Amino acid sequence: MAGRFGFGASSAADSMTVVNTPTQDLALTNFAYCSPADMNKFATPGSKHVLIFVGDSVVLTLRAHQNIPSDHIALNAIQRRHTRVSSGDQISVSRFVPPDNFKLALLTLELDFVKGKTNRTEQLDAVLLAQQLQKKFIDQIMTTGQKVLFEYCGTNYIFTISQALLEGQDDSKGVDRGMISMETYFVFEASPNSGIKIINQREAASSKIFRHKEFNLLKLGIGGLSVEFTEIFRRAFASRVFPSHVVSKLGIKHVKGMLLYGPPGTGKTLMARQIGKLLNGREPKIVNGPEVLSKYVGETEKNVRDLFADAENDQRTQGDQSDLHVIIFDEIDAICKSRGSTRDGTGVHDSIVNQLLTKIDGVESLNNVLLIGMTNRKDLLDEALLRPGRLEVHVEINLPDENGRLQILQIHTSKMKENSFLAADVSLQELAARTKNYSGAELEGVVKSAVSFALNRQISMDDLTKPLDEESIKVTMDDFLHALHEIVPAFGASTDDLERCRLNGIVDCGERHMHIHERAMLLVEQVKVSQGSPLVTCLLEGLSGSGKTAMAATIGIESDFPFVKIISAETMIGLSEGSKCAQIVKVFEDAYKSQLSIIILDDIERLLEYVAIGPRFSNLISQTLLVLLKRLPPKGKNMLVIGTSSEVGFLESLGICDAFSVTYHVPRLNREDAKKVLQSLSVFSEDDLDLAVEELNDISIKKLYMLVEMAAQGSDGKSAEAIRSGKEKIDLNHFYDILQDIL
Repeated sequence: MAGRFGFGASSAADSMTVVNTPTQDLALTNFAYCSPADMNKFATPGSKHVLIFVGDSVVLTLRAHQNIPSDHIALNAIQRRHTRVSSGDQISVSRFVPPDNFKLALLTLELDFVKGKTNRTEQLDAVLLAQQLQKKFIDQIMTTGQKVLFEYCGTNYIFTISQALLEGQDDSKGVDRGMISMETYFVFEASPNSGIKIINQREAASSKIFRHKEFNLLKLGIGGLSVEFTEIFRRAFASRVFPSHVVSKLGIKHVKGMLLYGPPGTGKTLMARQIGKLLNGREPKIVNGPEVLSKYVGETEKNVRDLFADAENDQRTQGDQSDLHVIIFDEIDAICKSRGSTRDGTGVHDSIVNQLLTKIDGVESLNNVLLIGMTNRKDLLDEALLRPGRLEVHVEINLPDENGRLQILQIHTSKMKENSFLAADVSLQELAARTKNYSGAELEGVVKSAVSFALNRQISMDDLTKPLDEESIKVTMDDFLHALHEIVPAFGASTDDLERCRLNGIVDCGERHMHIHERAMLLVEQVKVSQGSPLVTCLLEGLSGSGKTAMAATIGIESDFPFVKIISAETMIGLSEGSKCAQIVKVFEDAYKSQLSIIILDDIERLLEYVAIGPRFSNLISQTLLVLLKRLPPKGKNMLVIGTSSEVGFLESLGICDAFSVTYHVPRLNREDAKKVLQSLSVFSEDDLDLAVEELNDISIKKLYMLVEMAAQGSDGKSAEAIRSGKEKIDLNHFYDILQDIL
């Protein structure tokens, strides 16, 4: 019989006769009273308090009193008025068992005198009043809309409960009641024209600026961002925890704004929303940057001013006692670009920046506002907006590490695990290790994709009306592995592009190539563990077709780095110089977001648009590469850059060779090297192999592969597929004919 509120459990109801509270003192306790004999009917084993559901709207604590007859219940005047009964009426009463996590985090009370409208005025200290009410009504259950009598400093007051918020829950849960604890935070409001003035409300809030006594980020749905949250708390909220007089003595001002920036999908918006919900202030205003823009003159600036109107009114009327107003700007780069950078002829973007600067840090700056901006493009924002006093706290929300990815996967699979839909073979630890450079949003996408595979197994495409077996739904490890192929990270390794650079795989090309490969892999190890050289660069130079690109791609694949990208001219055909530079810079900027990264600059002379006649080349791209090859990645990030070139003399003339830490010459194949390649391909018989390599001195590996491929196509009617599989061998004479054509 939990009634319309639906919280807690109750037993079968008893009908009892209502009587008045025996004395005035007992009326001020907010307890209900019954005979000692009736107490046992409503007691809950193991509970120190007897809680009862009275009527259909209020939960009260029941106490025994010897002057109350059996089957009667004593209620004070306010309780009788709330339950709409009079003395002598019958009312239903049942045992109430509170659910778990029923403690109140927040209780908003509207105060008034018992006698209603009077000419007297009274100042009530919020700090002292909260202490008294907490002590007087500890462990009592309060319900929204309930009125309660109390005595304070010799005067009788009445409060009405206007909001109740449980620990660990937000306003959207529709909570109507909860139990007062020592952690409950009281917010006091005075009835209009009551003559009551609340002072020191801000002081009372100082130690309870947050709605929860501890932060469990996993319960809030935030994974892998504990370090960032700690930094945000230190910079933006530590000063707000202390009373205002302490902050005043320190001579500092609260932080008014912070900027959360980083790659898309890393949790910036999620963190900003949860910060707003954690605070004991007004409901945060969440605004998408483009929503502020308007086609009408002056309307955009008015929209910005309206966002701060409530905060201005509160500061004007309440001063330092004003609540904290949180304004969250998503995609703030859409409206706060550097002034003068947009040439739309209206100057609207410049006006928006000026309006924001005035509100945050102008002549009449607000001290009760916290502005949280979010962007993927910090570089586009106006510099004046980012200085101290404005959006001064800059926190990079980056891609999660392995532990962070594990937390995110635990959050998104908690429900299916709780309901036994997650198969026993699923290892979230292994998935976290496999999902390098996945953002939080991409990890959520992986979970959704895995679930879709599991659900699809239960659906018959031949008969969609076939009953579904919910009990058989199991999300398995195979479902997650299939999902990893479907959802790929935006900032991951370009495995497909790298594999295309070595279509014929990797074979033993002799000791010289093996030596270069081993040296390059030592550079990979150096990048992994080095503290003093976060940037290592390596140039592979040699004649065209000597296997430089294939070797660079192999190094990238074998490194197992989370970020490996290849920059080649073939992806930039038709682009202008500026566009090419922007694309190159973007790859480097993306690499800086990963802890370990490899960038391959393939055919540098082609990137530079080199033409031997002249010679001609792009100086803009040349200067860009020179800067990037010497630019150290951010702290904690290590990078290996591998370049390939067939025109080392040209690069030396530009000074690009000097920008590389080490240069290796990748030679063409001699006879001994060519023999090892042909042995690995198994396309010649043992007798023909030595004869075939006699003509293969100083040949590129690319040309050797082409030669073998062409010879396999028409070797005396033999199947090319059979030759590739080793079942047939290439005819030596046919091989010589093809060799003469190529050479």
